[in-house]
Amino acid sequence: MTLPEYPEDKTCRVRIVNDKAVNRDGEYILHWMTTARRCRFNHALDRSVAWAKFLNKPLLICEALGLGHRWASARFHSFISAGMLDNHSFSSVAGVEYYPYVEREPGAGKGLIKALSRNACVVVTDDWPCFITPKIVEAAGRQSEVHMEAVDGAGLLPVSKVPKVFSRAFHFRNWHQKNLHEHLEHFSSADPLKGLSGGIAVDSEILSTWNPVSIDELSEPAKWISELPIDQEVAEVRIHPGGSVEASRRLASFVENILDRYGEDRNHPDRVATSTLSPYLHFGHISSQEIYQEATEADAGENGDAFIDQLITWRELGLNYCHYHEEVDSWSSLPEWARKTMEEHAGDLRPVTYSLEQLEAAETHDEIWNAAQRQLKGEGLIHNYLRMLWGKKILEWSPHPKDALEVMVHLNNRWALDGRDPNSYSGITWCLGRYDRAWGPERPIFGKIRYMSSENTARKLRIKPYLQQWGEENLFSR
Repeated sequence: MTLPEYPEDKTCRVRIVNDKAVNRDGEYILHWMTTARRCRFNHALDRSVAWAKFLNKPLLICEALGLGHRWASARFHSFISAGMLDNHSFSSVAGVEYYPYVEREPGAGKGLIKALSRNACVVVTDDWPCFITPKIVEAAGRQSEVHMEAVDGAGLLPVSKVPKVFSRAFHFRNWHQKNLHEHLEHFSSADPLKGLSGGIAVDSEILSTWNPVSIDELSEPAKWISELPIDQEVAEVRIHPGGSVEASRRLASFVENILDRYGEDRNHPDRVATSTLSPYLHFGHISSQEIYQEATEADAGENGDAFIDQLITWRELGLNYCHYHEEVDSWSSLPEWARKTMEEHAGDLRPVTYSLEQLEAAETHDEIWNAAQRQLKGEGLIHNYLRMLWGKKILEWSPHPKDALEVMVHLNNRWALDGRDPNSYSGITWCLGRYDRAWGPERPIFGKIRYMSSENTARKLRIKPYLQQWGEENLFSR
């Protein structure tokens, strides 16, 4: 009887990255953890475990934190390192070898995955349709000495199973309501490492070349993070610590205390009515599956439905766009009608214009906008409703709409804990027409782009407590 070449995959999430052969004589299965940085509810980790059992080999989890992107900062490194500490703990309890690596100098991590692949049977990593990840995965596939797979664990739907780009939430909602159920039958495991056994000894030459970060360093990361050549001005946000343990705690608290009023209160900045889970989803410290399960089991009526719609429709819509478009933050990625109307009004007189430096410093005449920008810098988040106003005013105050998009991308990517993410790009580009329709009457500067004003916002919302919290005198006080 001939043995199957690969473990069976029923999830429709596994993508073969290269044409290298499986090394059945290798020492371990290499799980390269990149975007799903958790040891629970992780489709890629499920696949690595399947390979380990299929070939009767131990599992090696390598989680690396590099310097090789423009937005690397103390804020993001602190968040990720907290997650690495959790993963170290989960792996130790399960008896699985965990290799945490932090790049200390640009380029120092180059070659690590290739070196580890030499003694591996298979390499399994995360598939993610956004930012720098696709190019990194393809490069690693070329460098790997063995068969490599990438597994899509980004959302409830495998992105490859959505047949086209949806330009409106309404149409996508109709589609997923008919098609989502079949993918809910193949959830990832709550405890994938259970039952694995057998340790490994990583090659000493690899360990000396790419020295893993110690448990002591992960427990107190501030010192070594402060010495890295990254953006130190974008500092750690202590009220939003990273890690899968914190993510699960927040989810439980949200479901118990907030979910049953979410739909009613979420647009009001004076009420605590959001989950604050977007950074944890972005950095892979929690899965949309775990959130979906907890939210649906809570049975919170229309409020619960409103939250689940945000999780499924809007989050999956952003993943859908990124899967089909490489440049999600470019001017050309905006709808044709939106670009046309903004170009037609590009020469309209602006009542005032601000430079990037003035906007980044929250130095405008508009206190509501300044407060939102201060929240972004101080907390790494902006209240959902005010994020829309924030983007609309940048359009109004920029010399050209193309400048407005560049400013939004810069501010969001640099300061937001949930920046550089499909959902985050959806929020930015919605301000400029993506997923929206043309509106009338046509206005100066905006053209047919939906208009928002600080005056209307102040009338609709109880804004005074928010302004008190994020007034200039309170900046970075937390």
